[in-house]
Amino acid sequence: MFKKTAVVGLLALGLTACDSSDEVGDVSLGLFTMKDIKLNHMQDPVVTGVTCHVASIEADFSLADPSDSSISCRQTGEITPEMIAKIDKSSNGEVVFKKSKSIFFKAMKIRRIIDVENQTLMYLSYSTKETSGSFKHSLSTVPLWGTKAYGAYQGEK
Repeated sequence: MFKKTAVVGLLALGLTACDSSDEVGDVSLGLFTMKDIKLNHMQDPVVTGVTCHVASIEADFSLADPSDSSISCRQTGEITPEMIAKIDKSSNGEVVFKKSKSIFFKAMKIRRIIDVENQTLMYLSYSTKETSGSFKHSLSTVPLWGTKAYGAYQGEK
């Protein structure tokens, strides 16, 4: 029984481990807790002039991390019309980042959606599993105003 539990525990740690190369901060929630707030950065793989910072709670030695997360995205480089031409412009956008949060099929996803009318990129961080009667989520926006991409895509006419 111990071996089975140990294997499940190691599997959970492997699935929820974060790539340390994108970690920029680690804040302990106290001496008597095994939970930390991890701060990570991710660069949009298509709109490379956007960097998002995500804060999420990670629980060491737990089979599932809490669902709470926070996201803040900013323009950190050039955003071009060519980049905007490559993104999914549907109303539900596309997932640009995904991280497993448990062995029980819970994940944190970050989805990019374009608001054509307001020329703004929206980044939605959300949990794929209901927790305490709610799907946890957080939103950040990056306006295209002042970039080469502003006005390049006006939507379907």
